[in-house]
Amino acid sequence: MQTDIDPRSLIGRKAFDRNGTKIGTVDEVYLDDATGVPEWAAVRTGLFSRDAFVPLEPSEMVGDTLRVPFERSLIRDAPDFGVGRHLSPEQELQLYHHYGLDLALPSDFHHDFGHTSPDTP
Repeated sequence: MQTDIDPRSLIGRKAFDRNGTKIGTVDEVYLDDATGVPEWAAVRTGLFSRDAFVPLEPSEMVGDTLRVPFERSLIRDAPDFGVGRHLSPEQELQLYHHYGLDLALPSDFHHDFGHTSPDTP
């Protein structure tokens, strides 16, 4: 998704799934703690006034609407953490797994993963 968009401009926008079926209305936007980039949107589905978290990274703005590239049923089955609170790293991980997304590591993240050279005892 376009990263320079003002997250406040997403509030109140209609959200649609990959097939163009309406999911609901964007209720809140959650920013990445480290970068401040919009990362998740809570979409009010209307189903018992529940909000479903959707990832903003693979989503895109199409006109005045948010197009989320997942099936409506998958979105509605997303873990429910309530809204108005900070998402913990564990909750974010659950959401990434739910949507089958890779958790992106920062570009400056380097790890050896225990690799040793052949001459290391």
